[in-house]
Amino acid sequence: MNAVRRTAAALAAAKAVIGSVTVGTAVIGSAVVGSAAPALAATPSPSPSVAIPAGLYGTADPTYDGVWRQSLALIAQDAVGVVPADKAVTWLAGQQCANGAFGAFRADAGKPCAADTNSTAVAVQALAALGGHDTATDNALAWLKSVQNKDGGWGYTAGGPSDANSTSVVIGAFATAGTKPQDIRKGAGSGSSGKSPYDALLALALPCTGADAGAFAYQPDKKGALTANADATAAAVLGALGEPITGSGTEGTARTETPSACAKTADPERAALNGAGYLAKALAKDGHLTSALPGADDQPDYGNTADAVVALTSAGLADQAKPAVRWLEANSAKWAAQAGPAAYAQLILAATDAGADPRDFGGQNLVDQLGATGPTPKKTSDAQATDTATPATKSADGDDGTPKAVWAIGGGLLIGALIGATLMFRGRRRQQP
Repeated sequence: MNAVRRTAAALAAAKAVIGSVTVGTAVIGSAVVGSAAPALAATPSPSPSVAIPAGLYGTADPTYDGVWRQSLALIAQDAVGVVPADKAVTWLAGQQCANGAFGAFRADAGKPCAADTNSTAVAVQALAALGGHDTATDNALAWLKSVQNKDGGWGYTAGGPSDANSTSVVIGAFATAGTKPQDIRKGAGSGSSGKSPYDALLALALPCTGADAGAFAYQPDKKGALTANADATAAAVLGALGEPITGSGTEGTARTETPSACAKTADPERAALNGAGYLAKALAKDGHLTSALPGADDQPDYGNTADAVVALTSAGLADQAKPAVRWLEANSAKWAAQAGPAAYAQLILAATDAGADPRDFGGQNLVDQLGATGPTPKKTSDAQATDTATPATKSADGDDGTPKAVWAIGGGLLIGALIGATLMFRGRRRQQP
């Protein structure tokens, strides 16, 4: 979920518990649900309204993203072999509410807890990755199951309308616990099989017609219409594949056959690949996704571009992610420095999934930069500190030397070929014992 939408959702959750909430109009005025986030939406506040806890990553006001950014930081560190400081883990675990859920931030654990699904699901993924927190994650998952909507999905708050981002991050939480998304069904066992999270995501998939073929919407509008949203699509690709927020990287990808690029389907895996095809085409022109605030010029969306890289590599379209990786290497340093730990974490996950080196990403050591935003890690592993990027990854042309203009013209046909091959390979993997 992008920074603007998450902030707006967190505000709604907080208001439900403590009444009216006042924030700067620069943020709340841009919180248009379904729109993409601005490039610098996560810029740290110059004057946090609460004291920054010693174990927390980042110096920005944590009121609306403390648990989210802490969880992402710990997940990213674990992905590159870094053992975080005990107080960083303790802080996150201490944010858990009595009912098992997590909220965006609790300065005082004795006050009412404004729980939300996103903070809960990402905290589960972080604590599960680190290990040793089974009771906490079991309680959190039980809460998530208790607030599942009838359509099989989740909204940001308990009982809120299901959206693609929330449903997908919750799927990731259950995936880390070894629970298959198709087995999480609201109302199952009461005379009805109930609906699964996959049902909720499929209901948000756009048809295979028009320029937005295969994309996902964040939510339907008031009339029930679906509007393509790249942020939601990147999240939904992972969700429909049953993957956590880290994705699955390029492991086991095979590309050999050539069917169509987008196909009408009731299969979540096929829908995920339709979404990945949409993202690949969206990235083909400039190497990045674009966002805009109402009345403002379009601007690059660094965070969603990083998320799209994770989605594409997990879907078997790693080659189509390479232009975005190159673009992020060349352009993301200033954004990450301003946006803080969550941004560094997103870039680390994108780099590791795409086979790039997060310790030499466009000349930046993302691992050290993330570590510098919080408590000094207990251990830093250099086991993954080798440059895995091929020369083609760093080339200004296409991955095989083909100029970008040629890729932009023929990319749609190639995407179709790779999607078909990926489907065949994933089908074979499911059949293996």
